[in-house]
Amino acid sequence: MLRGFYTAASGMISQQRQQEALSNNITNAQTPGYKADQPALRAFPELLMHQMGNHHVPTERGLNFPAQQPIGSLNTGAYVQENIPDHGQGDVRETGVFTDMALVNGDLPDETGGLFYTVQNADGEERYTRNGNFTVDGEGFLVTTQGYYVLDEAGTPIQTDGMEFTVTEDGMLQTPGENIPLGIAYTDNVHDLAKEGDGLFNGEADAVPAGATYTVQQGALEQSNVDAAESMTQMMEAYRLFETNQRVLKAYDESMGKAVSEIARLG
Repeated sequence: MLRGFYTAASGMISQQRQQEALSNNITNAQTPGYKADQPALRAFPELLMHQMGNHHVPTERGLNFPAQQPIGSLNTGAYVQENIPDHGQGDVRETGVFTDMALVNGDLPDETGGLFYTVQNADGEERYTRNGNFTVDGEGFLVTTQGYYVLDEAGTPIQTDGMEFTVTEDGMLQTPGENIPLGIAYTDNVHDLAKEGDGLFNGEADAVPAGATYTVQQGALEQSNVDAAESMTQMMEAYRLFETNQRVLKAYDESMGKAVSEIARLG
C-alpha cells in the first residue's frame, strides 16, 4: 500500500511541474522570440513482478524446487525529466520600429539546427537569443531591452552613434559611415543550448555555415511560438490528472487509516 502512496504522490508532483511550465509559457505568450517549454514526462524504471512458489516433483522423497511465475511489469510513478524548448519559428509581426529585427529561418543544413543573435550578458559572456527587440542606449550602442550589448560578427558591441540605420536582409547593419555585419550564430543542435532567462540561451554556437540561409527583417519582430489556446487546454488536462491522483492518494489514506484502526481493535 505504501507503494501506492508514492505512485500517486509522484503523479501529483509531475502534474504540478507541468502546470508551472505551461503557466510560464502563457505568461510569455507576448514575449518576442520566446520558445515554449514542453515538459517531458517519464515513468520511473519498471519492475518485473514474479510470483514466488514451489514446484513439486513427484518422487519417493517428494522433492520441492523454488519456482518463479512471471506476473508482468509494474511502474512505480512518473516524473518530469526536463523541459524541452520548442525552437519552431514564431510568427513575424511588423512594428515599424527601426531597431526591431526579426530573424527568419531559411534552409538549414541540419533538422535540429538553429540561428541566433549573439549578445553579451552582464558578466561579459556571449549568449544567444531570438528576441530582436533591440534599442540604442545612451552611449549609442545597440542593446537588448535588458541592456545587454548586441554583438557584431567579430564579437564586438555594435556602436551606432545614436543614428538611425538600415539592416539588409543578409544581416548587414548600415550606418552613414560604416557597414557592420550582425553577429548571427548557428548551432547544429538547438537542444544543446540551455535557457538562462531574459530570452538568453547558453551553449556553443559557431559561424553560419555556407549551406544555411536566413533573412533579417528590419522593423519587425518574431513573436513567441506559444499557442495560448493549446496551452490552456493542456493546463486543464494537467489539473484533472492532478485531481485524479489526489483522489487516489486520499483513498489510500482512508484505507490505511481503516486498516490501522481495525487491526488495533482486533489486538
